[in-house]
Amino acid sequence: MNIKYNCRIWVVVFWLFNYSANAQDLVKYVQPMAGSGAATTPAALKHGSGTELFANTIPAVTTPFAMTQWSPQTQTSENKCIAPYRYSDNYFSGIRASHWLSGSCTQDYGSFTIMPVSSRLRTLATDYAVKFNHTDEYSSPYYYRIDLNNYGLKVAVTSTPRCAIIKVTALRADSVYLLISPNSDYNEGFVKVDPGRGEVEAYNPVHRIYQGWGKEAGFKGYFVARMEKAAGSSGSFASDTLYHNATISNKKNIGVYLGFKLKAGESICMKVGTSFSSISGARKNLDAEIPGWKPGPVVAAGKAKWQKALSQIGLNTAIEKDKRIFYTSLYHAMQQPRLYNDVDGSYPEFASANKIGRLKKGNYYDDFSLWDVYRAHLPLFELLKPSLINDVVNSFILKGQQGGWLPIFPCWNSYTSEMIGDHSSSVIASAYLKGIGNFNAAEAYRLIRKNAFDTPANKADYAEGKGRRALDSYLKYHYIPVEDSVPDAFHKKEQVSRTLEYAYDDYAVAMMAAKMGKTGDYKVLAGRAGYYRNVFDQNKGMVRGRHADGSWTGDFKPDNKAYYITEGTPRQYTFYVPQDVTGLAGLMGGRSKLEAALDSIFIKNEYWHGNEPGHQIPFMYNFTSAPWKTQQRVREILATEYGDGPGGLSGNDDAGQMSAWYIFASIGLYPLNPVSGEYLLSSPIFGSVSMHLGNGKTFRINTHKRVNNAGYIYAVKWNGKNISNNYISYKNIINGGRLDVYLQDKPDLKWGIKAAMQPKSSIAPLKAN
Repeated sequence: MNIKYNCRIWVVVFWLFNYSANAQDLVKYVQPMAGSGAATTPAALKHGSGTELFANTIPAVTTPFAMTQWSPQTQTSENKCIAPYRYSDNYFSGIRASHWLSGSCTQDYGSFTIMPVSSRLRTLATDYAVKFNHTDEYSSPYYYRIDLNNYGLKVAVTSTPRCAIIKVTALRADSVYLLISPNSDYNEGFVKVDPGRGEVEAYNPVHRIYQGWGKEAGFKGYFVARMEKAAGSSGSFASDTLYHNATISNKKNIGVYLGFKLKAGESICMKVGTSFSSISGARKNLDAEIPGWKPGPVVAAGKAKWQKALSQIGLNTAIEKDKRIFYTSLYHAMQQPRLYNDVDGSYPEFASANKIGRLKKGNYYDDFSLWDVYRAHLPLFELLKPSLINDVVNSFILKGQQGGWLPIFPCWNSYTSEMIGDHSSSVIASAYLKGIGNFNAAEAYRLIRKNAFDTPANKADYAEGKGRRALDSYLKYHYIPVEDSVPDAFHKKEQVSRTLEYAYDDYAVAMMAAKMGKTGDYKVLAGRAGYYRNVFDQNKGMVRGRHADGSWTGDFKPDNKAYYITEGTPRQYTFYVPQDVTGLAGLMGGRSKLEAALDSIFIKNEYWHGNEPGHQIPFMYNFTSAPWKTQQRVREILATEYGDGPGGLSGNDDAGQMSAWYIFASIGLYPLNPVSGEYLLSSPIFGSVSMHLGNGKTFRINTHKRVNNAGYIYAVKWNGKNISNNYISYKNIINGGRLDVYLQDKPDLKWGIKAAMQPKSSIAPLKAN
């Protein structure tokens, strides 16, 4: 044999061996059950209550940003604030094709449940739900299996972006029935057995919540199922009443059943396609995504997709628990936004009456918990998946064009006006300023400007959720007075929080206007970005409710929830000025006063990590003379407010924002002001991090410790050169490079302390008019 050729073979073999030995199986670190139980973290136990004690995530079998998640079901129907699966439940009632907004306090929609039963036919959920133990389950992002011992059945599911394949195996010879039910709380829906096609086809109408609650959303959840072999019997049912009809619709607890005789060890597979456009769309999706009958290739492809997605961030640490929390967080962050179009580009047009559009390119997305995800969740994918952000912005533009107004909180493909603020402005402006994507910037600006300046002339349009809530009051008084109760909103009142968040949104629009050369708009919006000052009571050093005559509300209790604050207290919301932290410090009396105010929220144990308005608070020490306190507080939160068990998330995950906070904070970065493109630095908990960016470049973070328990920064280098700033820019990160962070075990009282080393207000002047 040729010696050179032989050497090449050994080089290849050696490389393959090393790759196999060193490549990590990252999917094994994902814990899908995390967040499916009641929160056990300190902040959740103090500040949370009721549904706020639940992260409300589900053990979803899915692919990143899929149309449909496939979840074991322990809670029937589509109940608000009740996730399809809760870890504390003892009874399994099926595999749900779910559109649950991960980590939310909303409700499922357009969903279906598939439940196998054995021996005799049972069609009422209270009769067929079967007791199980968690030891009977195996859960991963791409595959779920459960042993239904009382039925002598094994059930497994794996999925693609729009479809799934479910395998039912009989452990003993028996009759087996598959029940297929739409989960309609309105006693609606349609299911049909079509023996000629060997299919079941169905739909479940979607209804709006929040603004326009209960009205039809103008689209349905569609479903087509195919069986591997013909059923021996079939029929329909409503609750516990059986029918011989092949079709049933618009009754309470409807469904169809398919009956089989299975031998011990024999299996039957069901393939399922879903769509928001039509039954034929569900059929096309199924033909395209699962052409065969073997689950194995689908399982392998699903695992490979998750491995690729998770591998965008590589970690070096000996602490396995931290890997489990990190990669579970990344899994949760990739549940939303939701894919809405079929493989041929068909999608339900926004806020329409069953009107179907067709994309020429890209994907259409919905289910944006915008009050949450603009903070860190979507900024994470500005780095990892800019093509997704481009599709997101184009989806917003389509929504604005089709509905006439840019939506505030677009979910269920409808206007909701849920929560407060107008944060599509932040998402669009951030993408534009970073040069992300290929979207029509002029049209995007037209839409966000319309929201910022105009109110619908038609009262009915406003009541439907179009336009900013209470914009007239905001423009008239330069804050929203407590006399305006904001009646046409699900979240009523909350006037101070609205003022603060509109000021940030105005800043976002101003920055986009400046880059586009719209000087007049910039000047007006720059002034409005300072309106936060008008609800800051300097005598109290905090934000406070204000009357239309300029006087402050009475009976001020800074640590009690107030009607003019959203889901929190005046002390907690005082810090929400991401566009002008230095200006806030000035109002308080200087940087030392800001530091003291930040100290107070932690000393009083009033920091609530389980709700988003506080997520920037621990990083705000980077604007004071004590950045080391950011490093201290962030590490404390990482250690106490996140775990790898069912109760390991500190309150609602809110479509991945809680999880995205962990991802950023654990690697030592945070986008306190996403529009600015500045990421505040903290101390990473990992030895090294490799972030493989969406543009093909790599951003690396290396941590150097003087001692094992070191957690305080004393030096930072960028590409080998010392830097004094306590933040890094998007431009640095996106071009790739190496950040070296040097840690010691005691606070460094000099690193990053000078104002010149810290982020500046990105807009001027920030003064109230």
